[in-house]
Amino acid sequence: MKKVVVFLAAVLLAAIVVQSAPAASVTLIAAHNQTSRENPYQYGMLKFKEILEKISGGDIAVDVHAGTIGTNEDELVEKVQLGAADLVVASPGFMTKAGIPEVDMFSLLYLFNNFRHWEKAVDGEAGQNLVKIIAQKSGNAFRIAAYWSAGVRNYYGKKPINKIEDLKGMKIRTQMSGVVADFWKKTGAIPTQVAWGELYQALQQGIVDAAENDYTNFSLLDHHKTANGKFVTETEHDYTTRIVLMNGNRWDAYSDRYKAWITQALTEATAEERRVTYADLAKSKARVIADGGVVNTVDKAPFLAIAIPIQDELAARLGTQAMLKTIRDAGK
Repeated sequence: MKKVVVFLAAVLLAAIVVQSAPAASVTLIAAHNQTSRENPYQYGMLKFKEILEKISGGDIAVDVHAGTIGTNEDELVEKVQLGAADLVVASPGFMTKAGIPEVDMFSLLYLFNNFRHWEKAVDGEAGQNLVKIIAQKSGNAFRIAAYWSAGVRNYYGKKPINKIEDLKGMKIRTQMSGVVADFWKKTGAIPTQVAWGELYQALQQGIVDAAENDYTNFSLLDHHKTANGKFVTETEHDYTTRIVLMNGNRWDAYSDRYKAWITQALTEATAEERRVTYADLAKSKARVIADGGVVNTVDKAPFLAIAIPIQDELAARLGTQAMLKTIRDAGK
């Protein structure tokens, strides 16, 4: 009888604890477009959720969506603008559709020498300048909350690239930001738009001859196992910037305490996302090779000869020559 009483008391106590646990006052919707749960974005978002829910004592909850509310980044950007999402990861190129061409400065190819150079630029003066520009030109509809990495992008396709002329006539799936498409056109390739979620099929069926992305992103979705994804040429044309976006007006409405919590959680999430991105590169390359992928390198000088004038032309058109100099100086 005594054991029964103790058991019932324990059940009652557990019920009281559950009922008395405070419900979250705010639930944030955090999203990215990658469907793989092993993607670095997912690790970053889960770290954000873990830290924010912990330091807020459950006052703020976070729902993380891995491609479940959109696999196209323009959809996610629109959701932030409309208030259907609170925090999303997006490419700079998709922000140009919002009428902010300055964001294309971080879409420029061969802009960064390595990850150290990239971090100094985005975490330094250039990155902060872009934060101000985005807020001002969007009427505070968008706020850059953090800069994340998507690795370093390489060419992969139905044949290796041994010289730049090998790209002539190749249909390559790429980001369609003006400066990115312009670069690939000047190599002789044909930039082609294909949704990320449809790219495996496009490579397998020959709709495109090639694509470009980092080892982790394309190998997690088995692009290298398709007929037109087997050959990887390490062009290393883009140490890739991804921006974590929030709605600036909603941000301003938060209390100082909420802002401090969100900022702390984002700082730790950013460190985690970058750590996983960098750590996964070697493992992802090894996976591609083990699965039969063929990797080669190429002389980058002809590619740089195309990229540098595009950088200069964009900066002159936007009046961002000082920002470009700051970025270049960060790599010295």
